[in-house]
Amino acid sequence: MAPKLFITGGTGYIGGTVLDTIVKTHPEYDVTALLRNVPSNFSTRYPNVHIVKGDYDSTDIISDAASKAEIVVHNGNSDHQPSLQALITGLLRRPTPSYLIHLSGTGIVADWRTPTYLTTLNPRIWSDIHDLAEITSRPQGELHRHTDALIQSYVCSHRDKLKTAIVCPPDIYGPGRGPGRTQSVYFPLFWNEIQKVGAAFYAGEGTNRRSWVHVEDLMGVYLKLVEAAVAGGEGAEWGVEGYYFASSQEASQIEIARAAGRILKDQGRIESEEPMQVSLDQVNTMLGDRMPGLGTYMFAANSRTRADRAKKLFGYEPSHPSLWDTMEADLLACLK
Repeated sequence: MAPKLFITGGTGYIGGTVLDTIVKTHPEYDVTALLRNVPSNFSTRYPNVHIVKGDYDSTDIISDAASKAEIVVHNGNSDHQPSLQALITGLLRRPTPSYLIHLSGTGIVADWRTPTYLTTLNPRIWSDIHDLAEITSRPQGELHRHTDALIQSYVCSHRDKLKTAIVCPPDIYGPGRGPGRTQSVYFPLFWNEIQKVGAAFYAGEGTNRRSWVHVEDLMGVYLKLVEAAVAGGEGAEWGVEGYYFASSQEASQIEIARAAGRILKDQGRIESEEPMQVSLDQVNTMLGDRMPGLGTYMFAANSRTRADRAKKLFGYEPSHPSLWDTMEADLLACLK
């Protein structure tokens, strides 16, 4: 029998690309997708994908769908605890072990809440192997910590029945391939703030660095995990050790601002290619309507990670174009 998968977030940037990758690579899989709104071309693109209509608050629907799947790939809102709880509840109803692959993010190790290294280089680079104990005991209040902690609590109490993997990507670039959103998070937000400032920008020294990954390299990690789950877990690590960074490169905020400035000046969207230095206080007010302090996290903090586990288990060697090679296309997509 074909393995049964349930996928959430199928119209999002990551989730849509995950859905597209799985369906195209393994058309033999029996895939069901949770969709709040069904894109008009969805059934044409994915005629064999079953649709369950609902959103992340449709907990009964989510639990029921999860109970019928051997593997759940949970994307979209990483911080929505009720939907995650519903998925786990459904999986635990199954008589046989099941797999949960959950999207988190490297915001959990970002230094945005402490002033020590804001706008400057933090030398700390986190390993998903050597620093795992510290990563999985981060204090409450760190981004994604509450949902990571929920998964880890079930790992301890149901390790024989629930096999989990947390995928923790850094900032992502490159075009998505799903039926909905195809733009990343960072560049649309950066462009919105550039328009208000009048220039590409950085705060302080601007040497704060973040890890990045091309969305297609990230898909390589997802695909390896899904295939391992289909094979009964062989070839991957699950549970306590099932934590996967996916970083491929780093960039500082001032480097990004300089490159973006050149591109946007060439497009006639800003007057000067020279990036503007702004204050940390100004950055801290940016994106505040979305989350207090989000501007500091996005533009002034460090979040540096190393994908040691994927390299050890899967031979992970990112091969897609670099951030610098695709930045123009990513920014031009924001201008449309």
